[in-house]
Amino acid sequence: MGTMRAAVVDAYDGKFRIQNVHLDAPRDHEVLVEVRAVGLCHSDLHVAEGNIPFPLPIVLGHEVSGVVIEAGPGVSTLSPGDHVVGSLLQTCRACRACKEGRSYQCENPDSTVRAAGDRPRLSRDGVILSQGYGLGGFAERVLAHENQLAKVPDRLPFPQAALLGCGVATGVGAAVNTAAVRPGDTVVVIGAGGVGLNVVSGARLCGAARIVVVDLQQRKLELALAFGATDTINPSEVDAEAAVLKATGGGADHVFEVIGLKSTSEQAVRMARRGGAAYLIGLHKPGTKIEIDALGDLIRGQKRIQGVYMGSSRIERDIPLHADLYLQGRLNLDNLISGEIRLDQINDAYDELRKGSVTRSVITSF
Repeated sequence: MGTMRAAVVDAYDGKFRIQNVHLDAPRDHEVLVEVRAVGLCHSDLHVAEGNIPFPLPIVLGHEVSGVVIEAGPGVSTLSPGDHVVGSLLQTCRACRACKEGRSYQCENPDSTVRAAGDRPRLSRDGVILSQGYGLGGFAERVLAHENQLAKVPDRLPFPQAALLGCGVATGVGAAVNTAAVRPGDTVVVIGAGGVGLNVVSGARLCGAARIVVVDLQQRKLELALAFGATDTINPSEVDAEAAVLKATGGGADHVFEVIGLKSTSEQAVRMARRGGAAYLIGLHKPGTKIEIDALGDLIRGQKRIQGVYMGSSRIERDIPLHADLYLQGRLNLDNLISGEIRLDQINDAYDELRKGSVTRSVITSF
């Protein structure tokens, strides 16, 4: 489909370089999307800094919203003019996991990308560019498999829509799908970034009685209250574990770790009540090991530890649902957006994200 501007990562230095790249035409089950908004997720920064290995050079960006320009042969779910949201969940819709409603555990995710040896979707001066998570949204257009896209209402604003594909799906889904929080349950969220705030939203939707948020930044704790937190704890001021146990009457039903650190993951297990659960959402560095008191926590404590990937979401169901909840005024997406930026401001915006001073910057100008 010709040349376009994109942010390319050439080395594991955390830097994005704006360059002209070539995008191929749609093939079987592929959809060409004009990108209207793309969120700056921390996961893409992990890749750019080498913490999550991907082949280089690469175009990242997976929190994408836009408008369908063209649908390739065999596409049955989308048409030109549709407003869509992209997701990094790559699903075949045909394996056992997908058929049983666990598409987030798809056994054939590579079915959504072109095979090795095929003409690449993305290239630069004849050299193949990797397409981050099958999307590559830090660009003017995206060419993706229809299974990675979900249709949303046209009246949904593009910046808010973009966040539905990852941060919202992961956070809200962790509470609703993975943990199945029930009315009256107690919830603790460690980390009040974009995903953590969405866990708060999900717990509130489920009717949790107490939602305790733990974070070192007072600004984020204040923001958590706007999303539905009932209590906030700053570990720089008090002993976080003792404060959580006091606020929850001995431990929470559900504790969500949304930072990705060994220390806070171990804390999450200790903060759960007997029979409660700790959910690890934050991306840990490869090889990270956590230590657990097997007798005290697992056997006598009867606690569960659950890893969470993309909020156990089914994008064809959950993204439209979350869009409707936002349009009904029941899901807070507006306060997730720290600001709208241009594509060429991506490095400055990621610097701010590293400092923890923003929730989500969204690129809306390319």
